[in-house]
Amino acid sequence: MSPIAYTGLIIAVAVVLFVTNKVPVVLVAIGTSLALWATGVLTLPQALSGFGDPAVIFIASLFVVSSGLEVTGVTAWAGQLLIKGAGEESRSRLLLLMMGLVALLVALISLNGAVAALLPVVVVIAVRLRRNSSQLLMPLVFAGHAGSMLALTGTPVNVLVSEAGIDAGVQGFGFFEFALAGIPLLAGTMAIIVLFGEKLLPQRNGATMPTDFSRHAKTLVEQYGLASGVYQLRVRVTCPYVGQPASVIDLSAYPGLQFVALQEGESAGPLRRGTIAEGDHILLRGEAEAAANFAAALHLAFRDESAAAGEGEETLFNRRSGLAEVVIPPRSGLIGQSVFPGMVTQSGDLIVLAVQRSGAEIAAANATTDAGGIVLQAGDTMLLQGTWKALDTHLDDPDVLVVSSPDLVRRQAVPMGPGAKQAVIILFAMVLLLATGVVPSAVAGLLAAGAIILCGIMTVEQSYRAIGWTTVILVGAMMPLSTAMIETGAAKMLADRLVTMVGDAGPMALLAGLFVLTAVMGQLISNTATALIVIPIGVAAAASMGISPRPVLMSTAVAAAASFLTPIATPTNLMVMGPGGYAFSDYWKLGLPLLIWFFIVAVFIVPLIWRF
Repeated sequence: MSPIAYTGLIIAVAVVLFVTNKVPVVLVAIGTSLALWATGVLTLPQALSGFGDPAVIFIASLFVVSSGLEVTGVTAWAGQLLIKGAGEESRSRLLLLMMGLVALLVALISLNGAVAALLPVVVVIAVRLRRNSSQLLMPLVFAGHAGSMLALTGTPVNVLVSEAGIDAGVQGFGFFEFALAGIPLLAGTMAIIVLFGEKLLPQRNGATMPTDFSRHAKTLVEQYGLASGVYQLRVRVTCPYVGQPASVIDLSAYPGLQFVALQEGESAGPLRRGTIAEGDHILLRGEAEAAANFAAALHLAFRDESAAAGEGEETLFNRRSGLAEVVIPPRSGLIGQSVFPGMVTQSGDLIVLAVQRSGAEIAAANATTDAGGIVLQAGDTMLLQGTWKALDTHLDDPDVLVVSSPDLVRRQAVPMGPGAKQAVIILFAMVLLLATGVVPSAVAGLLAAGAIILCGIMTVEQSYRAIGWTTVILVGAMMPLSTAMIETGAAKMLADRLVTMVGDAGPMALLAGLFVLTAVMGQLISNTATALIVIPIGVAAAASMGISPRPVLMSTAVAAAASFLTPIATPTNLMVMGPGGYAFSDYWKLGLPLLIWFFIVAVFIVPLIWRF
């Protein structure tokens, strides 16, 4: 068999395996690369070259950047804005705002970056609003495809067609000139998805959907009886406790109050210094009137209105500190040890707020105690409070089982938390590098990912876990397929035959033929690789027909963006496959109407703007 025949056979087998979904998609992708080497179509370095491709490295780095935005609560803030703007009932408004936002982001940071940043936001919105993620994630990606045509930086294909125009001796395309085609594309995409998306998309969720932690703090403080009567009092400079040890605090004159803990003003963690300083906080539990009298007598200030009202949710759970519920497992080293509410843990970073047994709070009067403490048993639960960093660090302990990961809780429930400003600055710096082209995209992504780690937003280990390795491996393993199409001459052979067929039928037929070729190839291989194949053929065909290459080039860019029919068409299509619970066959149902709209714009609207 010839190399072209081998390539065609490998593509056919891969597509069948993808469609049937009997073999994990990662194995299919890796098998495709190995088959190209085994049949002699590619050398081993060529077959494995995708794993070192800058685009793959860029995608991996974007996962780290998007995770940094998520960890710091930037994505939670964006999600809250989306929900606030759309309301909890309006599906259409939610879709329109979501698609408009992703389109604008795509124009600035590329399709992969925008989808990677918004993917966790949309998944959380789906959970919070009790909607199926499959109804939101594919619209997110497909609107991103349309948004890639809003600016020169939306996709590498835009840069390729602009440079090709200059090379052909005609004017290139301006930075926002693509929007003349992009705005109709985006408007039509939004209309089709809003009107028909609900029927054309499946009603399902991914195999593993995250829990909605938006009301986590309220649930915990209510369960442990801390919803009211918890006060955080700030030490003023005139307070007599300034410069004194913690033991000086005396509540004997205030029988309605219970001392819980002392918190450092700077970190909001348990007091480590030997003396109390201005700005530190005294955490109390009890009656409101007693708390007010104590604050007035000792020159203490309530932290804010919620603290004055004794609202435990705001006092204990905020941007600086959070809550965690842990269970004492069998054979834990903590069994038999005594604890009490207000106790600081051995690490010195966490405070024990309450202990429950069989779902009821334990009090010293009805518990087995030792010197006033509660003797822990297997199955007891403790509510701990501390800074988010302390919760992340000290709960990785075999002696306790964490009920809900503080990291996951913070990502959803704490908008614009610690490190959010640094994460936003890093994002904008990366956007600036990508927009100006000062450095290659892979370098911009790596610099941004490195800055996320250096700023302490994420550790190296957390960055490893943040990368979607399935997507990275899939993209890297499938990239050699485009190399095989080019090396064997299969792509050029198909393109030449198409031009021969439509070349004498007029410029509109040429646009239609090139669109079909670009769109079909773009469902199987990189749209950038497809554009590289089709662009020179389109320019040559325009020259032979005596027409301007500008409408041909713009039409090719539109066709390259129409990668809707398969999950392997683009990395972003793959990104949402798992979280959306999509099967291979789900893509074409919504993708086909969008493909038809892109065809109409490319063949009939583009020539009206860029004349032949």
